[in-house]
Amino acid sequence: MYVALEGIDTAGKSTQVALLRHAFSDAVITKEPGGTSLGVKIRDIVLHHELHSSKAEFLLFLADRAEHTTQIIKPNKEKLIISDRSVVSGIAYALVKGDISATALLHMNRFATDGIYPQTVFLLQLTQDELEYRLSQKKLDGIESRGISYLLSIQDALIQAAQMLEIELITINASEPVDTISRSIITHIKEHQ
Repeated sequence: MYVALEGIDTAGKSTQVALLRHAFSDAVITKEPGGTSLGVKIRDIVLHHELHSSKAEFLLFLADRAEHTTQIIKPNKEKLIISDRSVVSGIAYALVKGDISATALLHMNRFATDGIYPQTVFLLQLTQDELEYRLSQKKLDGIESRGISYLLSIQDALIQAAQMLEIELITINASEPVDTISRSIITHIKEHQ
């Protein structure tokens, strides 16, 4: 079973992945971008260096996704794979930018992943007020500094991307207590493994 946690920055994905690591000690835990050595470099470029081309950014993410699929997803397809972000994020961010048609996004991502997508996506969803509060509590990275309305448009696009890929989407209120969220995710995985 391959599942992914999605959500805009500060939604709590990393916290939940850490809790899932303890609940499923045999699971393969990964992330996009950054689940491979190439992905670590790509993540650094996108988050900490100014790219002048949004197409270049998109292609870097596709390169990471192809490497991630080859090195992590395919070799572990018989195991439980839990990923912090996935192809859903890649499509969502590109949809918001609007440089590439939805049809082209689907084709390019299918090419990068060989059509291998998460079975289930858990979307940790934030309200505008909660997002504003969480961002006020931290130093912003390159994506977060694009602003509240940008991040909320990404959140909407995450839903759209999951629907385009026909992936089961489970939306979770990210303002709920951390333990409540993790229990909900753990229960779903155990019931469907």
